Amino acid sequence: MRLILRFFGFLFSACAVLFVVAAAVGAYFYWTYSQDLPDHAALANYEPPVMTRVHAADGSLLAEYARERRLYLPIQAMPKIVVAAFLSAEDKNFYKHGGIDPEGIVRAVLTNAKSGKKQGASTITQQVAKNFLLTNEQTFDRKIKEALIALRIEATYSKDKILELYLNEIFLGTIVPGRNLHGVAAAALDYFGKSVHELTINEAAYLAALPKGPNNYHPYRKTQAALDRRNEIIRLMRENNYITREEEEAAKKQGLGVNPRVAFPNAANANYFTEEVRREISERYGEKKLYEGGLSVRATLDPKMQAWARKALTDGLVRYDQSHGWRGPVARVDLTGRDWGMAAAEVPALGDVAPWRLAVVLGNGAGGLQIGLQPRREASGQVSKDRETGVLASEGMRWAGRANLQAGDMVYVEPMDAGRGTYRLRQKPEVSGAIVAMDPYTGRVHAMVGGFSYDESEFNRATQAMRQPGSSFKPIVYAAALDNGYTPSSIVQDSPITIEAGPGQEAWTPSNYDGKSGGPHTLRYGIEHSKNLMTVRLAKDVGMPLIAEYARRFGVYDDMLPVLPMSLGAGETTVMRMVTAYSMLANGGRRIRPTLIDRIQDRIGETIYRHDTRKCVGCDAEKWSGQDEPKLVDDSEQVLDPLTAYQITSIMEGVVQRGTATILKQVGKPLAGKTGTTNDAKDAWFVGFSPDLAVGIYVGFDKPRSLGDRATGGGLAAPIALDFLKQALKDKPPTPFRVPPGIKLIRVAASSGMRAGSGEGAGTILEAFKPGTAPPDAYVARPDAPAAVPPDADRAAQAGGLY
Repeated sequence: MRLILRFFGFLFSACAVLFVVAAAVGAYFYWTYSQDLPDHAALANYEPPVMTRVHAADGSLLAEYARERRLYLPIQAMPKIVVAAFLSAEDKNFYKHGGIDPEGIVRAVLTNAKSGKKQGASTITQQVAKNFLLTNEQTFDRKIKEALIALRIEATYSKDKILELYLNEIFLGTIVPGRNLHGVAAAALDYFGKSVHELTINEAAYLAALPKGPNNYHPYRKTQAALDRRNEIIRLMRENNYITREEEEAAKKQGLGVNPRVAFPNAANANYFTEEVRREISERYGEKKLYEGGLSVRATLDPKMQAWARKALTDGLVRYDQSHGWRGPVARVDLTGRDWGMAAAEVPALGDVAPWRLAVVLGNGAGGLQIGLQPRREASGQVSKDRETGVLASEGMRWAGRANLQAGDMVYVEPMDAGRGTYRLRQKPEVSGAIVAMDPYTGRVHAMVGGFSYDESEFNRATQAMRQPGSSFKPIVYAAALDNGYTPSSIVQDSPITIEAGPGQEAWTPSNYDGKSGGPHTLRYGIEHSKNLMTVRLAKDVGMPLIAEYARRFGVYDDMLPVLPMSLGAGETTVMRMVTAYSMLANGGRRIRPTLIDRIQDRIGETIYRHDTRKCVGCDAEKWSGQDEPKLVDDSEQVLDPLTAYQITSIMEGVVQRGTATILKQVGKPLAGKTGTTNDAKDAWFVGFSPDLAVGIYVGFDKPRSLGDRATGGGLAAPIALDFLKQALKDKPPTPFRVPPGIKLIRVAASSGMRAGSGEGAGTILEAFKPGTAPPDAYVARPDAPAAVPPDADRAAQAGGLY
C-alpha cells in the first residue's frame, strides 16, 4: 500500500513539475510572441479602402475608381443566406469558439491523415487577424501570432463585428480584367450583375467557395472544380440546417450562373466626361481619396443629351471625312488556310464606336462584297466561336468611289438594315472636334464630347485643346461696345483699314471673308454677317485694353494681349471657356463656374462638396404660416449689364435668322449664336444658346491644317449644332428670350437702324434699346478714334477671325 501511495505521490509530483515546466515554457513563448504583435485595437477604427462611384444626373452609374473594388456593408445589412454560405464553407463553429476551434483542428488533422489532402483549420477570426494585421507567409511563427491575435480579437470585439470585417475584406478574385474584388457586395455585382440581397442559394455558395483560391474555382477556366466546390458548400449548408433538402437539390441542379455585369452602360458615350471628373477629384482630394475614400459623386451629365451630343459630333466628323475620299483599309490579314474569325480577332478595334464593327473582306458576293464581322469576345476573354457574315452593299460604298477592296482587308462597317445583313463602309475620320452643352444659369455641363473616339485618343479637345475661336469671339467685342455707349443701331464703317505697326514692322491690313467692303452698316449687321473690318474699327474705337478686360471677365482669356488682331479671335482658348462665356450672355450677364460635378459625399454620406452655393431663404421653415414662398438668392458677380446682355443676345438671334447660321432656323426654336472660322480655315466653330441651353462646337485637325478653301463655321460646326439641338430641344416649348426690365423694343429699318415709319413693314425689325438711347430719324457714321497699337501687333496678326 505504501508503495502504491509513493508511486502516486511520485506521479503527482512529476505531473506537477511537468505542468510547471509546460506553463513556464508556454508563458515564455506567449511573452516572446506577444512582444511585437500588431495592435488589434486598430480594427475598431478600421476604414477599408472603398471604391469611388460616379453617377449621372439621372442616378445611372458612370464610373468606378478603386484599387480594391469594395462596397462596405454592415453586418445588419448582410443577407442571412450569404452569412450561412460563408459560415458553412469557412467556420461552422464561428459563434461557438473563442477564436481557435479545437474541433476544427482535430477534423483537419484526421482529414489530412486520411485523404492526404491539405485542409486548413483557420477560423474566420484567425483569417481576420491574418488579413488585417499579418502577412501571408506560411511559417510557424506567423501561425502562432495569428492564433494569439485571434484570441485577443475575440476578447475585444463581438462576433458580428468580426464577421462584418471578414465579409467586407475577403479577396474574391477577378472576373472582369483589372477589377480586383474585395467583399461580397462588390463580388455579387461583378460575378452576377446583381445586388448582394438578390443572391440565390447557389450563387451565395459559389462566392463562399472563392476564399480558398479564386483561380482554383474560376467559372470559365475551372468550371467543373467550381461546380464541385459550390455543391459541397450547398451540402454543408443543409447539414448545418441553413437550408432544406429540397432547397439543396434544387440549388445543385443550377449552373454557376455567372453573368459579369455591364458596369457602365453609358461608358462609351461618356468616357471624356468621366475622365475629366476623375482628374478633378484627384486634383481636389488626391489619389488616395479618389481610389480608397468611398466617395459618392453626383455628376451633371444627362445621359440622353450626352448620347445626342456624341452622335451629332461623330456624324459631323464622318460627313466631313467622307467628303474628302477613301484612305484605304484599317489593316490586312492573311486568310490562307486560316479561320477568318481568328485572323480578324487579331486586329485591335475601337470599342466605343458602336454600332460600327470591324470586318474582314472575304470576297465578292451577291449584291456586294462578302464580309465577316470580327467575332465578339466571351466573358472569359476567349474569342467567340460564333461567326457572323454580311454583305457590304454597293450603295454603302458609293461615297468611297473605287475603294478596290480585296480579300483580307479589314474595314469598319455599319448596319444599313437591322437584321438584314447589309452594311455600309465606314472609316475613322482624321479630323477631330469637340462639343459642350451647358446650363447657362448654373454652369452644369449636361454633355461633353472631346473627340471621335476616347479609345483612339484620350486628349479632350473640349477642355485641353487650345485653339483660336475666330469670329466666335466677336460678341465679346460688341458686348464691350454696347456696354460703353454704342447701340445695336450705331453705324460703323465697313471699309478698308490699315493699322500702322511699330518702326521696322509691316502695317496690318485686315479684310472681310469675301474680300469685299460694304460701306456704313449697323452694329447688328457687323455681327450677323461677321464683318472683320467693322469689328476692327469698333475695337479700335472702344480700345483693346477694355476689350481685354471683358475677355478676362468672361473667362475667354486670362491675360489677352491688347492688340487689334485679337478682336478677330486670334488668341487661343477652349470650347469649355467659350461656352461658359456665351452662357453669361444668355443668363443676363452673371458669372457662372462651369462644373461637371453637382455634389460629392464621403463614405458616411456627409456632403463635402456642393457646386450650387446659392442660399435658399425660407427653405428651413417647419410649416407654412402665411410667410412668403422660399427664394433662391443668387449673389454671383454681375460681369455685364443685363440690358447689354439682352442686346447682344438679340443681335445673335439675327445671326440665326439672317446671318451666317441660318441653317439653325430648322430647329424651330428661339436661338442665338455665332459662327467662327480662323485664317486658312484651320478651325471651324459655332457657339450659341437657347434660353436654357448653351452649346459650343469646334472642328479641326489635331495638328492644325486647313479644313479646305470653302470650309466655314457655318458649313461645318453649325450643322452639328443643328443635329444636337433638334434632339435636345424637341420637347421644349418655343420660349422666347427673357426681356429684362428697362429694355425698349422699337421697330427700326434693318438696313439703316433708323426708326421705322408707320407704314413700313418689310425690311424692319424690333431692336432692343436701353433707356435714353432710342434711335433718331437719321444717323451719321461714327468716326474712327485714334488708338495706340503696340509694336508687336503684326505678330499677333498672323491669325484672326474670318467668318
